[in-house]
Amino acid sequence: MSAAPLDAQDEPRIGPNAILQTIAVLDRHLGRSERDRIMKLAGVPVPPADSGMLPESQCHAVHQALRVDQGEASEGLLWLSGLATGDYILANRIPGFAQKIIKFLPAALGAKVLAKAITKHAWTFVGSGQFQVEGFKPLTFRIDGNPLRAESAEHPACHWHAAVFQRLFSTLVWPDCKVEEISCASMGSGPCRFVLHPQGGRASHPAPVHSG
Repeated sequence: MSAAPLDAQDEPRIGPNAILQTIAVLDRHLGRSERDRIMKLAGVPVPPADSGMLPESQCHAVHQALRVDQGEASEGLLWLSGLATGDYILANRIPGFAQKIIKFLPAALGAKVLAKAITKHAWTFVGSGQFQVEGFKPLTFRIDGNPLRAESAEHPACHWHAAVFQRLFSTLVWPDCKVEEISCASMGSGPCRFVLHPQGGRASHPAPVHSG
């Protein structure tokens, strides 16, 4: 006998910024009418600004609709959404005293403290997926079953997650930090892996998005 489908209330959820910050980026760079069109394509209602955790299927649908509609330009838009989400976390989720402590610590130790905090709260950005720190030299994050992955891609496509990680670590630990996704479930199978380069390295990111 097959398992009964999940009730909407039982579906794994992701923090609302996966959608709210994306909407803000679309409003700023594409305009309200284009944003509404993309949300309609996704089949997802625009959530209120004070939304709690949202069904991961809705978050995936919005990101995927953006990829389908905007093509390569979606990479920069999702990158900006991830950076804005990182800013929100810094302003509202990590206490100021904790940020001061992380900044005061030697970088290697500060990175471990921040990575531990991210692991503890990983359920807010991976939903039904699984997050782990795979190694520290270099610091590498792994997400199995990433619910925000693209349905298919020819190169690593989890720009939103990479941007969130980069904003947090470049603000609190390594000012020149760059995050590189070195493997991606969007390309077939396996986990999404993100390597953090303290001095920038050769990591590259989506081209900047310019308002029309």
